[in-house]
Amino acid sequence: MKRLYLFGAGGHGRELAWLAEDVTDGDVDLVFLVDESRYLGAALNGIPIKLIQEEKFQPDSEFLVAIGDPTLRRKAASMFPDSLRAATLVHPSVLRSSRTHVADGVVLCAGTILTDNVSIGQHTHVNVACTISHDVVLGKFVTLSPGVHIAGNVNVEDEVFIGIGATIISGSLGRPLIIGKGSVV
Repeated sequence: MKRLYLFGAGGHGRELAWLAEDVTDGDVDLVFLVDESRYLGAALNGIPIKLIQEEKFQPDSEFLVAIGDPTLRRKAASMFPDSLRAATLVHPSVLRSSRTHVADGVVLCAGTILTDNVSIGQHTHVNVACTISHDVVLGKFVTLSPGVHIAGNVNVEDEVFIGIGATIISGSLGRPLIIGKGSVV
Protein backbone atom coordinates (compact mmCIF):
# COMPACT_ATOMS: atom_id res chain seq x y z
CA MET A 1 0.00 0.00 0.00
CA LYS A 2 1.47 3.33 -1.09
CA ARG A 3 1.61 6.25 1.32
CA LEU A 4 0.24 9.62 0.23
CA TYR A 5 1.07 12.69 2.29
CA LEU A 6 -1.48 15.49 2.13
CA PHE A 7 -0.16 18.83 3.32
CA GLY A 8 -3.11 20.61 4.91
CA ALA A 9 -5.87 19.14 7.03
CA GLY A 10 -8.66 21.62 6.33
CA GLY A 11 -11.64 21.32 4.04
CA HIS A 12 -9.58 21.02 0.85
CA GLY A 13 -7.40 18.39 2.53
CA ARG A 14 -10.43 16.31 3.46
CA GLU A 15 -11.74 16.59 -0.11
CA LEU A 16 -8.43 15.41 -1.56
CA ALA A 17 -8.30 12.54 0.95
CA TRP A 18 -11.76 11.46 -0.23
CA LEU A 19 -10.64 11.74 -3.87
CA ALA A 20 -7.50 9.68 -3.17
CA GLU A 21 -9.54 6.99 -1.44
CA ASP A 22 -12.03 6.95 -4.32
CA VAL A 23 -9.36 6.78 -7.04
CA THR A 24 -7.44 3.97 -5.30
CA ASP A 25 -10.48 2.05 -4.00
CA GLY A 26 -9.16 2.70 -0.50
CA ASP A 27 -5.77 1.14 -1.23
CA VAL A 28 -3.75 4.12 0.00
CA ASP A 29 -2.16 5.01 3.33
CA LEU A 30 -3.04 8.67 3.92
CA VAL A 31 -1.27 11.04 6.32
CA PHE A 32 -2.13 14.70 6.82
CA LEU A 33 0.87 16.94 7.37
CA VAL A 34 0.88 20.40 8.91
CA ASP A 35 3.68 22.86 9.68
CA GLU A 36 2.46 24.22 13.02
CA SER A 37 1.64 22.27 16.18
CA ARG A 38 -1.58 24.27 16.67
CA TYR A 39 -3.05 22.27 13.75
CA LEU A 40 -2.30 18.91 15.39
CA GLY A 41 -5.10 16.96 16.94
CA ALA A 42 -6.92 13.67 16.86
CA ALA A 43 -7.05 11.80 13.59
CA LEU A 44 -9.31 13.50 11.06
CA ASN A 45 -11.75 11.12 9.38
CA GLY A 46 -9.45 8.34 10.59
CA ILE A 47 -6.35 9.93 9.02
CA PRO A 48 -3.46 10.88 11.34
CA ILE A 49 -2.16 14.45 11.45
CA LYS A 50 1.61 14.92 11.83
CA LEU A 51 4.14 17.73 11.74
CA ILE A 52 6.04 17.84 8.46
CA GLN A 53 9.24 18.79 10.28
CA GLU A 54 9.13 15.56 12.31
CA GLU A 55 8.05 13.14 9.58
CA LYS A 56 10.50 10.52 8.36
CA PHE A 57 9.27 10.12 4.80
CA GLN A 58 8.85 6.58 3.53
CA PRO A 59 10.60 5.69 0.29
CA ASP A 60 8.34 5.61 -2.78
CA SER A 61 5.77 7.83 -1.06
CA GLU A 62 4.03 10.67 -2.84
CA PHE A 63 2.60 14.00 -1.73
CA LEU A 64 -0.04 16.55 -2.60
CA VAL A 65 -0.45 20.03 -1.21
CA ALA A 66 -4.09 20.34 -0.15
CA ILE A 67 -4.27 24.11 0.13
CA GLY A 68 -6.52 26.23 -2.07
CA ASP A 69 -4.36 29.38 -2.02
CA PRO A 70 -1.88 29.07 -4.93
CA THR A 71 0.94 31.04 -3.30
CA LEU A 72 0.73 29.03 -0.09
CA ARG A 73 0.56 25.82 -2.16
CA ARG A 74 3.84 26.75 -3.88
CA LYS A 75 5.50 27.47 -0.52
CA ALA A 76 4.29 24.19 0.99
CA ALA A 77 5.40 22.15 -2.04
CA SER A 78 8.95 23.43 -1.52
CA MET A 79 8.96 21.90 1.99
CA PHE A 80 8.98 18.33 0.65
CA PRO A 81 12.26 16.53 -0.04
CA ASP A 82 13.26 16.11 -3.68
CA SER A 83 13.11 12.35 -3.18
CA LEU A 84 9.30 12.49 -2.98
CA ARG A 85 7.22 12.66 -6.13
CA ALA A 86 4.16 14.85 -6.35
CA ALA A 87 1.09 12.66 -6.90
CA THR A 88 -1.50 13.33 -9.58
CA LEU A 89 -5.15 12.58 -8.77
CA VAL A 90 -7.71 12.27 -11.55
CA HIS A 91 -11.29 11.31 -10.71
CA PRO A 92 -12.60 8.51 -12.97
CA SER A 93 -15.47 10.72 -14.19
CA VAL A 94 -13.06 13.26 -15.73
CA LEU A 95 -13.39 13.47 -19.51
CA ARG A 96 -10.26 14.54 -21.37
CA SER A 97 -8.72 14.47 -24.78
CA SER A 98 -5.70 12.27 -25.38
CA ARG A 99 -3.96 15.52 -26.35
CA THR A 100 -4.23 16.93 -22.83
CA HIS A 101 -0.99 17.34 -20.88
CA VAL A 102 -1.21 16.96 -17.10
CA ALA A 103 1.89 17.60 -14.95
CA ASP A 104 2.79 16.14 -11.56
CA GLY A 105 0.85 17.35 -8.55
CA VAL A 106 -2.30 18.09 -10.55
CA VAL A 107 -5.74 17.37 -9.11
CA LEU A 108 -8.72 16.90 -11.46
CA CYS A 109 -11.95 16.51 -9.53
CA ALA A 110 -15.23 14.83 -10.47
CA GLY A 111 -17.22 16.16 -13.39
CA THR A 112 -14.34 17.99 -15.03
CA ILE A 113 -14.15 18.12 -18.83
CA LEU A 114 -10.93 18.97 -20.69
CA THR A 115 -11.27 19.23 -24.46
CA ASP A 116 -8.48 19.38 -27.05
CA ASN A 117 -4.92 20.63 -26.57
CA VAL A 118 -5.18 21.61 -22.91
CA SER A 119 -2.00 21.87 -20.82
CA ILE A 120 -2.06 21.87 -17.01
CA GLY A 121 1.03 22.85 -15.03
CA GLN A 122 2.45 21.37 -11.83
CA HIS A 123 0.40 21.50 -8.64
CA THR A 124 -2.69 22.95 -10.31
CA HIS A 125 -6.05 22.03 -8.79
CA VAL A 126 -9.19 21.84 -10.93
CA ASN A 127 -12.16 21.45 -8.61
CA VAL A 128 -15.52 19.76 -9.27
CA ALA A 129 -17.56 20.39 -12.42
CA CYS A 130 -15.10 22.59 -14.32
CA THR A 131 -14.92 22.78 -18.11
CA ILE A 132 -11.78 23.74 -19.94
CA SER A 133 -12.07 24.20 -23.67
CA HIS A 134 -9.52 23.86 -26.49
CA ASP A 135 -6.07 25.46 -26.50
CA VAL A 136 -6.05 26.45 -22.82
CA VAL A 137 -2.84 26.60 -20.81
CA LEU A 138 -3.06 26.54 -17.02
CA GLY A 139 0.25 27.45 -15.40
CA LYS A 140 1.75 26.07 -12.20
CA PHE A 141 -0.08 26.32 -8.86
CA VAL A 142 -3.37 27.50 -10.40
CA THR A 143 -6.65 26.98 -8.50
CA LEU A 144 -9.96 26.58 -10.32
CA SER A 145 -12.81 26.60 -7.81
CA PRO A 146 -15.96 24.50 -8.37
CA GLY A 147 -17.91 25.24 -11.53
CA VAL A 148 -15.29 27.30 -13.38
CA HIS A 149 -15.69 27.40 -17.17
CA ILE A 150 -12.85 28.50 -19.44
CA ALA A 151 -13.43 28.98 -23.17
CA GLY A 152 -10.79 28.35 -25.85
CA ASN A 153 -7.48 30.11 -26.41
CA VAL A 154 -6.83 31.23 -22.84
CA ASN A 155 -3.51 31.29 -20.96
CA VAL A 156 -3.80 31.29 -17.17
CA GLU A 157 -0.39 32.10 -15.74
CA ASP A 158 1.14 30.73 -12.51
CA GLU A 159 -0.52 31.13 -9.10
CA VAL A 160 -3.87 32.36 -10.38
CA PHE A 161 -6.99 31.79 -8.26
CA ILE A 162 -10.31 31.61 -10.12
CA GLY A 163 -13.35 31.69 -7.84
CA ILE A 164 -16.45 29.53 -7.80
CA GLY A 165 -18.65 29.69 -10.89
CA ALA A 166 -16.39 32.06 -12.86
CA THR A 167 -16.71 32.04 -16.63
CA ILE A 168 -13.68 33.08 -18.67
CA ILE A 169 -14.36 34.22 -22.25
CA SER A 170 -12.26 32.98 -25.14
CA GLY A 171 -9.23 34.51 -26.73
CA SER A 172 -8.48 33.93 -30.37
CA LEU A 173 -6.02 31.87 -32.37
CA GLY A 174 -2.68 33.62 -32.13
CA ARG A 175 -4.05 36.08 -29.54
CA PRO A 176 -4.99 34.18 -26.42
CA LEU A 177 -6.71 35.86 -23.51
CA ILE A 178 -4.06 36.08 -20.79
CA ILE A 179 -4.80 36.04 -17.06
CA GLY A 180 -1.60 37.33 -15.46
CA LYS A 181 0.48 35.66 -12.77
CA GLY A 182 -1.04 35.89 -9.30
CA SER A 183 -4.40 37.24 -10.47
CA VAL A 184 -7.61 36.57 -8.60
CA VAL A 185 -10.80 36.19 -10.66
